[in-house]
Amino acid sequence: MFTRLLTSALFAGAAAGLIAALLQLYFVQPVLLHAELYESGELVHFGASSTVSAVQDLGGFDPVRDILSVIFSMLIYTGYALIMVALMSVAEAQGASITARTGLIWGIAGFVAFHFAPGFSLAPEVPGVAAADVGARQIWWFATVGATGIALWLLAFGKSWLFHGLAIALLLAPHVIGAPEPEIFTGPVPTEIGALFAARAFGVGMAAWMILGGLAGYFWTRLAEDSAQAQSA
Repeated sequence: MFTRLLTSALFAGAAAGLIAALLQLYFVQPVLLHAELYESGELVHFGASSTVSAVQDLGGFDPVRDILSVIFSMLIYTGYALIMVALMSVAEAQGASITARTGLIWGIAGFVAFHFAPGFSLAPEVPGVAAADVGARQIWWFATVGATGIALWLLAFGKSWLFHGLAIALLLAPHVIGAPEPEIFTGPVPTEIGALFAARAFGVGMAAWMILGGLAGYFWTRLAEDSAQAQSA
């Protein structure tokens, strides 16, 4: 069981992390580089060459940073995969069907827990924008992810309205309490860039999590079938 869990997570996490990194490099990183030019003062509002294409001339790409981004992305999504596959094994023991198709649903749930729910009140931020204390934001983020994850599990596997009611309360609680906010809102980066970054971060995150869920479900089922065939041979 442990070997099956570890192997499924490694294959699914590495593949999803690689795809996520490539999507981030193509769609998200240019927006970040553009924001950094405003943060450093190389670009100002209403200045010349203030489009995303200007990043190629003023900022460019850093091969070392890109390679490290790919490696870290693969490691992070492997960690996510370990959590997901472990939960899949628990759900399967309770009678749930785990396949590549149902894995897509697991992926959407992971996206909601780790990206959408925290981002609903604490949106992804570009460099240079005003932000609250990092420690306070991290505490709120972890609490929100935990509460959302438990809530989704209760909605999926809870067998009474009491569990469903508790799940709704857990989903709402972090946002009713509110995420830490800066005392004032200021920064040199245009709001359009911040909005584009948030939208692309959510889009790439959802795609990566669905790929992760589908691959985790596929490898989990495939390894079980291979093990069963080996035992019957």
